Amino acid sequence: MHSDEKNHHCHTHDHGHEHSHDHQHSHGHSHESPSGHSYHHEHEHHHVHTHDHDHTHSHDHNHSHDHDHGDHDHEHPSPASIENDEKTLRVLLVHWINHNRSHQDSFQQWVEKAKLMNRPEVAAHIEKAIEYMEMANGMLIEAKKHM
Repeated sequence: MHSDEKNHHCHTHDHGHEHSHDHQHSHGHSHESPSGHSYHHEHEHHHVHTHDHDHTHSHDHNHSHDHDHGDHDHEHPSPASIENDEKTLRVLLVHWINHNRSHQDSFQQWVEKAKLMNRPEVAAHIEKAIEYMEMANGMLIEAKKHM
């Protein structure tokens, strides 16, 4: 995090997570029977690919902190600043909800893998984490309703 003389704060954080992508495609080819007749048919294939990748998020925050300590007057944010912060918060609420959901998908995959590894305690704790993320998302959704 860094700060300049106008109390503008910026921080960046990196994190990686897993995403699954579902790919479907079909292709056709011809076969020739022993009697010399040719026929064509299609095959459909379905693949799920999982891969890890990192995301970098940068969040800027502008804060007004000017104070006149002599008579205790305070500078209040301008209406334009408040409007900008409200727009930013709306975007962030949606981002946080979607971001949590992407982690939930990955967590669920690892619940199944932990069960296959005969690690029921691990699976149970990951499932509990999913429950807490769902509760957190519910709170974020409620917050967005009040914007």
